Amino acid sequence: MPEVMISGIPVSFPFEPYEVQRAYMEKVIESLQNNTNALLESPTGTGKTLSLLCSSLAWLLVKKAQLQMNAQVGNFSEHSGGGFSGNLKESLKASGKSKDNTSWGMPKIIYSSRTHSQLTQAMQELKRSSYRHVKAAVLGSRDQMCIHPEVSKETNNMNKVHMCQLRVKARTCFFYNNVESKKEDRSVKGDDILDIEDLVSVGKKLKCCPYYLSKELKQDADIIFMPYNYILDPKSRKANGVELMNNIVILDEAHNVEKMCEESASLQIRTTDVALCIDEITHVMKSFVENNEEMDATLDNTTPKDFTCDDLCILKEMMLALEKAIDEISVGSEGTTYPGSFIFELLSKAEIKDHNQMTVITLIENLIQYLSTANASPFQRKGVGLQKIVDLLNVVYSGTTHAYKERVKLCYKVHISVEDKKNKKSDSWGALKTTSTKTSERVLSYWCFSPGFGMKQLLEQNVKSIILTSGTLAPLKPLISELGIPIGVLLENPHIVKSNQICVKIIGQGPDGTPLNSNYQNRDNPKYISSLGRTILSFCRVVPDGLLVFFPSYPIMSKCQEMWQNEGIWSGINNIKPIFVEPQRKDTFNAIINDFYSKISDPNTKGACFMAVCRGKVSEGLDFADMNGRAVIITGLPFPPLKDPRIILKKKYLEELRVKDKEYLSGDEWYALEATRAVNQAIGRVIRHKNDYGAILLCDGRFNSPKLKNQLSAWLRDYINLSNKFGETVSEICRFFKNAETSLPAPRLKPLLPYESNVNYKESIATSSGASFPAANTRIINKNPQKKSVSQYPNSNEVYADFSMDFYKKAQASNYLNEFRPKETKDLFSALDCSNESVKTEIQSLVTIHKRNAEEVSQNTGAKKKKLKIKAFGFEENLTKSKEISNIERVAPESLIDFVKEIKVLLDGEKYKEFQMSISAYKKEGNYTKLLNTLTRLLENKKLFYLFKGMKRFLKEEHKLEFQKYCDSVKLDR
Repeated sequence: MPEVMISGIPVSFPFEPYEVQRAYMEKVIESLQNNTNALLESPTGTGKTLSLLCSSLAWLLVKKAQLQMNAQVGNFSEHSGGGFSGNLKESLKASGKSKDNTSWGMPKIIYSSRTHSQLTQAMQELKRSSYRHVKAAVLGSRDQMCIHPEVSKETNNMNKVHMCQLRVKARTCFFYNNVESKKEDRSVKGDDILDIEDLVSVGKKLKCCPYYLSKELKQDADIIFMPYNYILDPKSRKANGVELMNNIVILDEAHNVEKMCEESASLQIRTTDVALCIDEITHVMKSFVENNEEMDATLDNTTPKDFTCDDLCILKEMMLALEKAIDEISVGSEGTTYPGSFIFELLSKAEIKDHNQMTVITLIENLIQYLSTANASPFQRKGVGLQKIVDLLNVVYSGTTHAYKERVKLCYKVHISVEDKKNKKSDSWGALKTTSTKTSERVLSYWCFSPGFGMKQLLEQNVKSIILTSGTLAPLKPLISELGIPIGVLLENPHIVKSNQICVKIIGQGPDGTPLNSNYQNRDNPKYISSLGRTILSFCRVVPDGLLVFFPSYPIMSKCQEMWQNEGIWSGINNIKPIFVEPQRKDTFNAIINDFYSKISDPNTKGACFMAVCRGKVSEGLDFADMNGRAVIITGLPFPPLKDPRIILKKKYLEELRVKDKEYLSGDEWYALEATRAVNQAIGRVIRHKNDYGAILLCDGRFNSPKLKNQLSAWLRDYINLSNKFGETVSEICRFFKNAETSLPAPRLKPLLPYESNVNYKESIATSSGASFPAANTRIINKNPQKKSVSQYPNSNEVYADFSMDFYKKAQASNYLNEFRPKETKDLFSALDCSNESVKTEIQSLVTIHKRNAEEVSQNTGAKKKKLKIKAFGFEENLTKSKEISNIERVAPESLIDFVKEIKVLLDGEKYKEFQMSISAYKKEGNYTKLLNTLTRLLENKKLFYLFKGMKRFLKEEHKLEFQKYCDSVKLDR
């Protein structure tokens, strides 16, 4: 791998870096050398993660070599820097043979991102780089790593923590007990970098705990991967033993950092939570008095309790006083807001103050541990209410100094509202069964509105440097103001794509001329939803391989799905590209995304369509390079809910700050930016490397406003064009893909099949995908099999006539378009003949699929095709028997292929065979009377007469006039 000298640091990179990558690495190294914080924006697809890892690790290795050399000669002062201790020599002597690098001033890199899938992606990049030899570790939760048969079954995460801690303390966990003896095993301490899945596999193999194994690996690691909240949330930081002093903190995907800082410092608690807490304390008190045997059945009788009955009485009095204090607050219809310092007044009414808060927290934690481990039955109380109270106290009292409380006054708001109880879902086993007649509950929200609050706490931990990076950080000035930390290094990188690699269109109206606007007033309009569906269906036909469709929210996606299914649009899309929908539950996500990738790489399909939401996992955590994502459709702007109290208060908070400092965004500017940043992230899924290409289709007329255009990513703005005519736009998209396919290197993602040769593989990897993919045997996917059956063509009846013919006539030949265009057919007979083989085998079996016998099934499954079920192909209106529709005269499709396909679907198997044979006979013999008799028998009825009339253009010239006279004379009564 080539070595590049950047600011005096030799950086080993998988290939010659692009200019934007070199500029990015220079800024990373500058930040690290000067111990300053950096804010670096580089568009998605510019190799940001790889550049970040290579440059930071290159600097670390040089620093490590310097420190080791100086450690040998005893010269510490020269390289001690601002973050190193002045008494480093003494601390080194005191530490003796300590393995922890921090004892002699060696910095570590802490790399964090929003989700574990993003972290796994970063670790994969590291595995492919020349820095794969560095010691790396990843931190995760017990939820992901626990392999204990009982503990891992627990659904509540906090209960899982307490159950684990008790077993570790009592040394009754077999897996934990094995950690010490197995941590030096080659599969753990070998050369391989272990991500979470690898750790779990190793843990199962060695029968030792992956969770505690990761903590052991962390001690010697040069780079540690973890989610944001392990750094930003003081509770998580403490629980996971994350040391920040003298270390480098990298926050990747930092467009989420503002929100994460705010959320980790915020909390909500309900009066029902306080009531549940009181009920749980009472339950434990009863066990003291009544010596409840069932309660203590699982406990060792010799185990002393960490609390007394008096402690419980005092705690119960405190909680009753807190409940009373919340109930006494006067609340308006829209809720009531107080300054942040109000929380201290409220807790003081329950006698919880600075001097005793730690005692109360310790007592409650002991109680939770007792409840979560003392109950044999899962239906018993597990301390859910107590956990909510202790979380509140931990957040409120994360600092107790006067300066801290002054910051709380500025950065926090306390909001109290009243909610109807019936709207709240029961909290698993912890739902309080009470005879209370109250139909409403109060919700106390303790909200932080300043990301700077959390960032300043990071700085107070004496970190060496904080590097914030993302593809969508702009505008940078307001962000710097909000973060409230000194930023010494700034970068706004351009993109590496050229004009022939990207096509950006604002689609202001659908194929039927309906305006596309997903605003609050219009999003439930059936006409709009239908037009949006038809727009997506139209683009489905011309976009090759993977298509991503992003909705503003889950409810909007569900609404569209329901309507499109009723109208047949959903099945129309699904017939061309199988649809995958982003799930709200994380446990099914991996299976769905893997199925999507499999469908894309299947040579027998035309790709797949993934329906997802902005700000979801698909929009931020995943890579859709090359065929996995050739186009992204944005269906609307994902604005936060305008009337949400938290949104209202955030806007108000920003307006207050703006009075003092004009660098801050106004409330409305922040609100608009929230939507466009989410859109920018979703758009970034498509262009993933230097030779990637794709289309970005903004299906909402509001994108045409200059203000919104300016908030889209800077690299995108020059390519944006407004679509005037829908038909022309579809043709343009088609031509764009045809040109890109011929002018850009073909992607190589698939493993080589046994009979394929590895021709030009190295050249392609170097030019096409850079370091994006591992060096494995690969092949170009051929999605254009030579033989096509009629059933493989999509029906274009959904595509409106004002552009469909234009699309077929004007667009030049392309591999993708050729799948939809009749193969040099001048008449119906040629169309039937060229598909004769497939008609005999596939069409009949499709139409009479419910009658197939075992022999036919075994023949059809030879090609490993899924069992097919006939669905409407988008011309459901032709099948509808409603009075309104029956009065409208139908017109046969103009396309030969569509005409054949429509007849194939509307006639059953025997009749279609008869139709086919009569056409063949007419072609050979020219017997018009015989053909007319067959057509009359098959098509002369109200439902199919439009197809009967459509046959005229396929007849011989001498028969057309006679056929027209016959059509005019027909009077249908059936």
